[in-house]
Amino acid sequence: MAPTTGSQDAREATLEDFVTHDAAMQVCLERARVAARTDLPVLILGESGTGKTLMARAIHNSSQRAKGPFVSFNAAALSDTLLDSQLFGHERGAFTGAQSRVKGKFELADTGTLFLDEIADLSPQGQSKILRAIEYGEFERLGSETIRTADVRVLSATHYSVSALTKDGKFREDLFYRINGVTVNVPPLRNRPRDLPLLLASEIARASRTQNKSIIGLDRQAADRLFTYHWPGNLRELSKVVQAAVALTTADVIMPDSLLLQADGMPSEATAALAAVPHAASDSLLLKDAIHSHIRMVLDRVQGNKRRAARELGVARATLERKLEEMEADASKRKKRP
Repeated sequence: MAPTTGSQDAREATLEDFVTHDAAMQVCLERARVAARTDLPVLILGESGTGKTLMARAIHNSSQRAKGPFVSFNAAALSDTLLDSQLFGHERGAFTGAQSRVKGKFELADTGTLFLDEIADLSPQGQSKILRAIEYGEFERLGSETIRTADVRVLSATHYSVSALTKDGKFREDLFYRINGVTVNVPPLRNRPRDLPLLLASEIARASRTQNKSIIGLDRQAADRLFTYHWPGNLRELSKVVQAAVALTTADVIMPDSLLLQADGMPSEATAALAAVPHAASDSLLLKDAIHSHIRMVLDRVQGNKRRAARELGVARATLERKLEEMEADASKRKKRP
């Protein structure tokens, strides 16, 4: 799940910028759209690297609070004292080194959205402190007895099963119900084989642009390795693999020896799913169609301006012209088929 809009900053992406051919991802996006139309708290669940922060930003950008701030806070590995200071702010002299008054995340997110990442990592004391702020919108800066309020919509995320932690007594039940107004489950990349070609095409274009390269696609064997890989690190790993591959590539096509994967040949649910997809991945037709789809989207966005499209795609104008001729030839062949 990544916005397939070329150069658009992911921080500005809305839910409409996401394209998927996967049923589980379609369910995820539909639930996210429902969440964006409300002001309910949202709990985003998914493995590490699946794009939970990106989903949170898209929900915010698609909501009535889009003009307000989006403030992100990672709750993992913070002491309770630091948690107080980070979330609620502190007054000058509240502790050693506090030389000035500082606003906390809740106060900074007023009229907007506060995203609490890895919320399941909060200590029991931290959970207790944050419950009051979420429930009543009230908090106190460290070193102050003045009660302050903030109009904040809370989105939370974790890679743990919060319901299981609640049953085990490791997560407060009242806090769980307070943050779980709408649940959005982001599926892992290995369960989204039909989305992989377009995600690869989009990431190759993005990496090519940032590295000033003109990469137009993948060698067939390289495509095979990527399509059958299990992607334990999900979208985060895909991005790093493609960035490294583009950096190592000296031609206009990524070869297998440029792919720095953790391990090939490991079991993947995507392998069996791809076998059922018309036109086998080994033919690289899935990737070709994805690249063509991505080019069309970029051209539509720049209203057909080929110079701008080539710049956003990170390729030379001549390369884009060649790809457009290829797309036209493919379209003609398909029209002639009975």
